[in-house]
Amino acid sequence: MAKETYVGVDLGGTNILAAVVDKKGRVLAEAKSKTEPERGAAGVTERIGETIAAAIKRAGMRKKNIGGVGIGVPGPVHPEAGLVVCCANLGPTWDRFPLRQTLAELTGLRVTVDNDVNVGALGEHTYGAGRGASDMLAIFVGTGIGGGIILDGKLRSGFRNSAGEVGHMVILTDGPVCGCGEKGHAEALASRTAMERDIRQALAAGRQTIIPRLMEETGHTLMSASVIGDAYDAGDELTREVVRRAQYYLGILIADCVNLLDPEVVVVGGGVLERMGEPYLEPVRRIAEQHYINKLDVSKIRLVPAALGDYSGVIGAAVLARQRLIS
Repeated sequence: MAKETYVGVDLGGTNILAAVVDKKGRVLAEAKSKTEPERGAAGVTERIGETIAAAIKRAGMRKKNIGGVGIGVPGPVHPEAGLVVCCANLGPTWDRFPLRQTLAELTGLRVTVDNDVNVGALGEHTYGAGRGASDMLAIFVGTGIGGGIILDGKLRSGFRNSAGEVGHMVILTDGPVCGCGEKGHAEALASRTAMERDIRQALAAGRQTIIPRLMEETGHTLMSASVIGDAYDAGDELTREVVRRAQYYLGILIADCVNLLDPEVVVVGGGVLERMGEPYLEPVRRIAEQHYINKLDVSKIRLVPAALGDYSGVIGAAVLARQRLIS
């Protein structure tokens, strides 16, 4: 008899979130740990194993009740081999790291691995904002920009497991340098990191903004989406200017993707959208629709906020495990 409960794991640069998820997509229990990337791939994998064990215990279950583990990794992977190709924000010890085998040996559970945005897209398609759509694109806007593609109801990984890297589509050929080292990528123009860079550059040039005061009041050392959102809501002129620019480039990115794939639904998630919500998305939608080449039934392409919030990754990872590990 196939088991109905799986564990989904979202591995981030700051936190590890593990959740026990049932066949209806309900989170039965969760556990969170600090990633502590300085431990290296092997040390972080031990922490993943501990977090999985804690989530299972909180669900009142034992490992024998669990069908397996799915994990979303912030970087390219080789799903068939269970290898992490690399994780830029976790360090070089992750290059070609055998995560599936290592985690399976630590936990005694079957494991499957994929990119974190791919599993987030799978979660939104199965239980979230893209539910019921045959073709869906998910774009997550945070520190960077990532994408996941669903075609004919299935996750599309691509020939080299690299499909959906929309954050590295070139939007402005002579634009700012992306974290990957190349110029003009969408991530360098529309991510939270891009907004932070533009605000800091304006501050250095003598522009005024309430953001430094907000950061001091909240104890933030990074310019989080929450801080940017608070400044925007307060009517801070510089913040609104920077956000409008990011919205414009996100709209261009979405139009490019729609012109290529013509999906029924575009789901937009990530920290920026979670903080700023539908008011952030409306100008993006207007800009995107302006650049669709096919103007027929434009309103039928639904451009909507993600519905699962922080749980899209863990729920999607559990769905991934159920699809790949069912026996």
